[in-house]
Amino acid sequence: MSAIWKAAGDFLLFILNSIYSFTNSYGIAIIVLTILIKIVLQPLSHKQLVSMQMMQKLQPRMKILQEKYADDKETLNKEIMKLYKENKVNPAAGCLPLLVQLPILILLFRVLMNLDLGGATFLGISLEGSVLSTIGQALGLPSEAIGIGAIFSGIMANPAGLLNIFAYGANLILLLAVGFLTWFQQKLSGSGANPQMQFMSWFMPLFLTFICLSLPGGVLLYWGVSSLIGVAQQWYVKRKTEVEMQEKPVLLKDKPTRKGSRV
Repeated sequence: MSAIWKAAGDFLLFILNSIYSFTNSYGIAIIVLTILIKIVLQPLSHKQLVSMQMMQKLQPRMKILQEKYADDKETLNKEIMKLYKENKVNPAAGCLPLLVQLPILILLFRVLMNLDLGGATFLGISLEGSVLSTIGQALGLPSEAIGIGAIFSGIMANPAGLLNIFAYGANLILLLAVGFLTWFQQKLSGSGANPQMQFMSWFMPLFLTFICLSLPGGVLLYWGVSSLIGVAQQWYVKRKTEVEMQEKPVLLKDKPTRKGSRV
């Protein structure tokens, strides 16, 4: 497995350096690399986005089942899963794009950690430094092993250091943008309206934002551009499926009965 990771990392580094040789900017190279990856993943992304739209289409039918089986959670879950299956819907579609991107994030992280960028920046963003390391720099902390605890201690010892916003401001804004775009993608997917996915709809953006605190700015730039493209893709699919969304889906081919009643 380690050999596979190394080969994938070397391939990613080769592509990044090849793009850099033409652009002479690692920031632009990362953006171009992001676009190339999105193009490769387009078929999978499109299928997932269509599935998410179907989730929204089924919400009225799900509410009927929730009312009918309000006192029988086990049966409710079975009937909801049956509804998903008959309409070919994946209830985890809203979170799958995030899970698909995580291996790429890890690879890019390893590439940037082993690549000498020479202190390169892009629009004020430190491509090598993380949010934590750039805040630590503003506070005058030593560069090695800066964690959240050290940052809080540094703020208590030197609160005036936070006034040096140019040292970390761009990276922090990018981090907040990544968190917002991730949450917005979840909102567009409609996963928050699904009781089974409500937890993931807010947990994943918060978890990712926390993880990104220590990631290099280059990785954040990749994730931000990827998320922005993802929002555009979701908007396009939503517009394209508006007519289909007006059609009422079949509740269930084999409608559930309970005490002689029918949905």
